[in-house]
Amino acid sequence: MDIKIEKLKEYINLYDNIVFFGGAGVSTESGIPDFRSADGLYSQKYRYPPEYMLSHTFFEKQTEEFFEFYREKMIPPSSVKPNAAHNYLACLEEKGKLKAVITQNIDGLHQAAGSKNVLELHGSVWRNYCTKCGKFYKTDLNIKGVPYCSCGGIIKPDVVLYEEGLNDTMLNKAIKSISNASLLIIGGTSLVVYPAAGLVQYFKGDKIVIINKMPTKLDNTADLVIPFGIGKVFESIWKAEKEN
Repeated sequence: MDIKIEKLKEYINLYDNIVFFGGAGVSTESGIPDFRSADGLYSQKYRYPPEYMLSHTFFEKQTEEFFEFYREKMIPPSSVKPNAAHNYLACLEEKGKLKAVITQNIDGLHQAAGSKNVLELHGSVWRNYCTKCGKFYKTDLNIKGVPYCSCGGIIKPDVVLYEEGLNDTMLNKAIKSISNASLLIIGGTSLVVYPAAGLVQYFKGDKIVIINKMPTKLDNTADLVIPFGIGKVFESIWKAEKEN
């Protein structure tokens, strides 16, 4: 691992146009379960499959049950804090080296760590809007029952549910960021969720680094693959930088 860490440090020092593309594995070290691991959300037993309970159809047809599940499983508790991965990426952005964080996560931990240019492909649990008048609400909806706007419309979480498409503006920003990057660091994602995973094809730069515990479909073409938790990898680099 030490040799791979040194190579990653070399890349980070070399490039000033870095983009990070991350998934659920970035937040698991903060205590947020992922979806597809053995103890992830999809492996748990519910009345309906989790994919259906997080679908647009379920939101419309069984709204109250949708919110019960959403509050229990999708909104992180206040005890959840950014980990070393979030903090190091915020540090790289502050130094002017990291140009964008593109995330599939909806937990807001990158912003909590201090990152400014965060492109949330799947939205955020910390934003909500009225499905009738469009008014936005900055709240975690941590109340009982179905939340309603003053106009009478249902307040929906600003997250991309199954059966819904990604925001075109956000998607285009992500494509532009990846297209312009010199170094693309992919971390904590299995690269199986589309269309988000397809964004990697727009990279035209020099180096691709993958940091993920499990193999991905791009391992054979990446310039560097580090099969460890991303928090531990970035913590090791950050610690070494502070000591120098």
